[in-house]
Amino acid sequence: MKTKPLKHFLGLVSFLAVLFLIQAWATEPPKMKMTTDIPEAITTPDSVETRLGTLKFFDGFPDDATTQKVYDNLDFMRGVEAFLNAVPGASAEGFRTGWATQGADNNQTVLIMENLMDSKSLYLTPNTESIYNMTWLDISKGPLVIETPPNVLGIIDDHWFKYVGDFGNAGPDKGKGGKYLLLPPAYEGEVPEGYFVLRSPTYGNLMFFRGFLENGSTKTAVNNTKKFYKAYSLSDSKNPPPMKFVNVSGKEFNTIHANDFHFYEEVNAIVQYEPNEALNPETLGLLAAIGIEKGKKFAPDARMKKILTEAVAVANATARALTFRPRMDGVYYFPDRQWFTSFPGGSYEFLLQPGVRNLDGRVLFHYYATGITPAMAMKMVGVGSQYAAATTDSEGRPLDGSKTYKIHLPPNIPAKNFWSVVVYDNQTRSMLQTDQQFPSIGSLKKGVVVNDDTSVDVWFGPTAPKGHEANWVQTVPGKSWNVLLRLYGPGQSWFDKTWVPGDFELVK
Repeated sequence: MKTKPLKHFLGLVSFLAVLFLIQAWATEPPKMKMTTDIPEAITTPDSVETRLGTLKFFDGFPDDATTQKVYDNLDFMRGVEAFLNAVPGASAEGFRTGWATQGADNNQTVLIMENLMDSKSLYLTPNTESIYNMTWLDISKGPLVIETPPNVLGIIDDHWFKYVGDFGNAGPDKGKGGKYLLLPPAYEGEVPEGYFVLRSPTYGNLMFFRGFLENGSTKTAVNNTKKFYKAYSLSDSKNPPPMKFVNVSGKEFNTIHANDFHFYEEVNAIVQYEPNEALNPETLGLLAAIGIEKGKKFAPDARMKKILTEAVAVANATARALTFRPRMDGVYYFPDRQWFTSFPGGSYEFLLQPGVRNLDGRVLFHYYATGITPAMAMKMVGVGSQYAAATTDSEGRPLDGSKTYKIHLPPNIPAKNFWSVVVYDNQTRSMLQTDQQFPSIGSLKKGVVVNDDTSVDVWFGPTAPKGHEANWVQTVPGKSWNVLLRLYGPGQSWFDKTWVPGDFELVK
């Protein structure tokens, strides 16, 4: 009587065992005549745990949920990379659209900061000591003649913010002024003699040049621009059209690219206007993968727009980390200081070695600054300019507008022409807006106190430290900020690092 249930139990166990074997045979392919040992490294398990969650496969074939996850992630990654790779172009487009609001949307209009640049205008890290002259050049209709004034530092960069050429003190005219001929993409026509010839891969080009104060006055530089600067089509050489000069000092307008979905629309505008040959196929392919392609409307559906909106947020955060907390090799000037360069490795093309791009370095520069030229990156004693950025205090903490700091600039500051320290808003990377018209201090500012040994101490904080009002730059409680130290006509002691500026020390 007792053995019958046991027989039933054993029969059930046997049945389940057979069923298990049948299932195993069904899931494991049988050994075939041509079967070989397959390396585990080239196979995909049926289930893989990742940051995307669990990914499932049928013998390497992704299921529906896995396919959707990885495609969403692929579009997201490409959205992030599109931002990081296209920041230079978007920055140039920001200039174009910003200048257009002030009338500089043609070759014959120049914007001048006749009374210097202050914080009313939004620009990436400008200075407060130069007379900025700015214009957008369009060569879609043919070669453009540009006559430049004497004693300026000038740059032409293309629509993707790549270097085209220098003019002025760092250019072939050696600061005497000269005639330049800017040729459009793939130009094969006759090139007349008597010009410094520049070729651009894009139809649109940003151009700006800086004049210099004389005895604290902008008059000479402004007059030179209005007297000597001209731009006209080569075909109009015998009868150039009149130039228009617009004073934009103190004007409120924006030249900075977007950090939201509109960023992709800015980049799309460049892709639609410029020849594909102006940019490499990989980057254009990356943009095409998210819907930005020449000759096609950029109109992402709801799914894609949601992904790109998140992607630009992550990409912007990435750019801010690279800019304010840089980690790349060679970015810091001194091993025991917080000062860093926006040209890590010293290459204006952001090359680690020939043919190898420093991608993080390129993002750092273009998210933070403008104006690509070898003159900013090359070691030229007494010529051009050098820059050192600081975003943190001596302890590596972000600079806080509610606190007071002091920096010490040692004796014999290595700047033949002038030096300055300008304060910028971390949000906009433009000048910090305070009660001071010019949030800066430097050798050209009247009343700056220089110590007996030629060193200079500078204070930064919401209120002026008593007795140091002349050497104080105002900050804003509740806002973070950063600075650029500029050396115009940099001396040898900067390049051999025997002159070392102090860090920002928190005043207790």
